[in-house]
Amino acid sequence: MISYKELGLVNTREGFRKAIEGKYAIPAFNFNNMEQMQAIIAACVETSSPVILQVSSGARKYANQTLLRYMAQGAVEYAKELGKNIPITLHLDHGDSFELCKSCIDMGFSSVMIDGSHLSYEENVELTKKVVEYAHQYDVTVEGELGVLAGVEDEVSSDHHTYTEPDQVVDFVTRTGVDSLAISIGTSHGANKFKPEQCTRNAEGVLVPPPLRFDILEEIEKRIPGFPIVLHGASSVPQKYVETINKFGGALKDAIGIPEEQLRKAAGSAVCKINIDSDGRLAMTAEVRRVFAEKPAEFDPRKYLGPARDELKKLYMHKVQNVLGSENKA
Repeated sequence: MISYKELGLVNTREGFRKAIEGKYAIPAFNFNNMEQMQAIIAACVETSSPVILQVSSGARKYANQTLLRYMAQGAVEYAKELGKNIPITLHLDHGDSFELCKSCIDMGFSSVMIDGSHLSYEENVELTKKVVEYAHQYDVTVEGELGVLAGVEDEVSSDHHTYTEPDQVVDFVTRTGVDSLAISIGTSHGANKFKPEQCTRNAEGVLVPPPLRFDILEEIEKRIPGFPIVLHGASSVPQKYVETINKFGGALKDAIGIPEEQLRKAAGSAVCKINIDSDGRLAMTAEVRRVFAEKPAEFDPRKYLGPARDELKKLYMHKVQNVLGSENKA
């Protein structure tokens, strides 16, 4: 077994406490490869932000669990090399079994999510409690989930959403012992979060999705004051990337995300972790497509992955500074 502390990582406990007090959210950026990791660390060092490196089950299989451990350790050393020892968490996103969570804990993850939202309420409580009891032996923090998010991202898929029931949160948190809770208030996974018919057009003619259910968030905060809340499926789907992808041969239809001003509002509450994955995928894909279209003879991966990495860093700096409010909070 490898302890995350040997790798220079931190769990989320102290960071979440500071985020709630400071009314900001810590960015949780998903990564699968070296370029994504470089962009995330460079952006957060430059903005002096704490960061959560997120790995889905699919990403873990793609990257290989052993390589991931060394990439996480490398991320810590890379941040120091860039001039700042920022707090870095390695987090399992949407773990769906005790065995997967245990394996990640044993391989150096400092935080895990056990997503039992697809189970019955009692089964969710039982599974989450089992993961918490194992994780807490090694000072690893655990995120649970109540409510179901619609959409598709990696191996997580649902064709409907169920809002989190505020009346359940006290019982769930008390019985499971989780350190944070992912809730459903209208966000969803993937780039196609809403259908056009669900949206209205603003004065500029841009499709605006229905607002997040801040009333549910407020009720949950009343029931468990000061408890760390997490938002999944919080990509904003910047239309400039959608347009670039489609301009250079892509076929993204009805890609609509969460307005950034709503996420900024959420970050000022007990929401202290906001997950962003699809926006990063869009930024990288847009740049790769641009290079392929403008330089069709190019075949050196560095010449298209390099610009993609640079664009991703710009995007994440924007998220830290203008959406999450975590700049200078490292």
